[in-house]
Order: sequence, then structure tokens, then C-alpha cells
Amino acid sequence: MQDFEGRIAVVTGGGTGMGRELTRQLAEAGCHVAICDISEENMAQTQSICAAESPGVRVTTHLADVSDETQLEAFRSEVAREHETDCIHLLFNNAGIGAAGSFIRDEREEWEKTFDVCWKGVYYGCRVFVPMLIAAEEGHLVNTSSVNGFWATLGPQTAHTSYSAAKFAVKGFTEALINDFRVNAPHVKVSLVMPGHIGTSIIINSARALGRDPKEMSDEQLAEARASIERLGFEVGGVTDDQIRRLLQERAEAFRDDAPMTASEAAKIILDGVRADRWRILVGEDAHVLDEMVRAEPEEAYEASFMERYVARSGWNIVQTES
Repeated sequence: MQDFEGRIAVVTGGGTGMGRELTRQLAEAGCHVAICDISEENMAQTQSICAAESPGVRVTTHLADVSDETQLEAFRSEVAREHETDCIHLLFNNAGIGAAGSFIRDEREEWEKTFDVCWKGVYYGCRVFVPMLIAAEEGHLVNTSSVNGFWATLGPQTAHTSYSAAKFAVKGFTEALINDFRVNAPHVKVSLVMPGHIGTSIIINSARALGRDPKEMSDEQLAEARASIERLGFEVGGVTDDQIRRLLQERAEAFRDDAPMTASEAAKIILDGVRADRWRILVGEDAHVLDEMVRAEPEEAYEASFMERYVARSGWNIVQTES
């Protein structure tokens, strides 16, 4: 599908980050877009940007939590009604959050919420919207995994089990769909997206979604954050709670602002990959480096020496922190 003009796309997590940039670039290409998110404010900003940049295109907003199939079914009904269609041409299962890294230490509720958004959001998105893709004369399914879909860590000092488990599930599911669609719906293509570090607000959005906004954290949550920082070898005994809050906020903003690739650049790579009918889309030089290294030495992937070699090759310098 090299031409998006006049098509209809569904983008989950369209309020910020790659979801917003995918929506903008699709709209610039003449594609009508329906986005969902849990933030009406963020979606309104995306819609306003698209209206200014691409006034002839319809971009609709829909409040939905992708981990809830019933909400996605309501989203589908709204798309059919507001876009006056029984089919869509592009589906981007993009929404995600990241938290609750430790299976051992973190609360089960938060662990499962992260897993449900990142895995069930993709699975339910496919269950709900793939029939509309198949109903089109031509379609393309795009599921977002991560480098953590083939490398289940952020380094030897950081547990990252919930997000990684979900992204591995997305990777395996999407790869299995390639042949499934080829046999049963050959007019619909499939792409798996695996980004590295992209400048998005995922840390900020995840904290808000899970009730961990630094500005509103409880005393218990602050104590947990302080303990996590200490486990990484940093002395914070004399640091005040307000300083901890600022540190967490600054870390989230640095992840967004100091990334090696912007969300706009990532979205372009993804859409170019769709146009080229590529099923495997690595996004960012760090993703390419990690992919090469993990394939070359899978048994070493979780050793400190592996991380040292990766840092030397990639220049990766984001300070690791636990969830």
C-alpha cells in the first residue's frame, strides 16, 4: 500500500508520541484517521494539529483503554458511524505503557496492567478491527513491539519483566499472523515494529495511567522510588521528597527530550516500511545494533559484559532506573 490518500486508518495511543506522529503523517498523506487514547486532552491536541496541517482530512478522537475489549468495541462502532464505513485500510496497534518491571518485587495489579495494555491492547485491537481490515479491498496491520521484544531487559541492574513479556508476545503473535494472513486473507499485509529509544512521553504517560505522577505520589510510592534509586547504587539518604519528585520528572522528560530519535522520525520509518511492504521494521540505530548483538551472542545477552559492549557501540547514556 504505497498510497494512503483516501484511506481510513485506526491508530491506538494517538494522543502523544509515535501515535500522534503517525496520525499527523497519515493525515498529511491524505488518509482519514480515527485515534483512541485515555487522554481526551492529548487527543484534542493531535486533532488540532492535524486540522491546521491537513484541513481536508477527517481525524476523529475516541476515548478508550485498549486493555478493555468492550471499550475497543465501542471505539469500532464509533469509527463505523463517524467515518461512514464498514472497513478500514490500516490498523496501527501502537498504544503502550511501561512500569512494574519486577515480577518479584512489584505489585501484581500494576504488573498486570502494564502487560494488559501492551499485550492485550494489541490482541484485542486485532480481534476488534481485523474484520474491518479484511472487509477492505486492501489492508495493512501494523503491531508495535519493541527492542524489548527480543532483548528482555534494560540492563543488568534493572528488572523489566512485564513490558518485555508483553512485547515478546506481540512479536510472536505478529510473526505468526504473517503466514495466517497470507493463507486466509492475502490482501492484508502485516508489519512488526520494533523501536529502540524514541523520544516519547511513555514514562510520563505511564506514571499518570498508574497513579504515579511524581507531583501526586504518596509517601509510600516515594519511599519505593527512593529504594529503587538506592538499589542502583545512588546515595539518596539526604535527598528530600521534593528532590526525588523532581528527579523522577526530569528523568521522564530526559527520556523524551534527549532520545537519539524523535517520534516524528520514527513514524516516517514505520510508514516507509508499510509502503515498502516490509514485515519487520526496526526503528533506530540502537535497535539495529541490539538486534545484531543479540543474534550474534544470545547466551551473553543478559550479562554485564554485553551491556558494556552495547554502550561502547551505541553511545547509550541514559541513566537506568527501576520502575
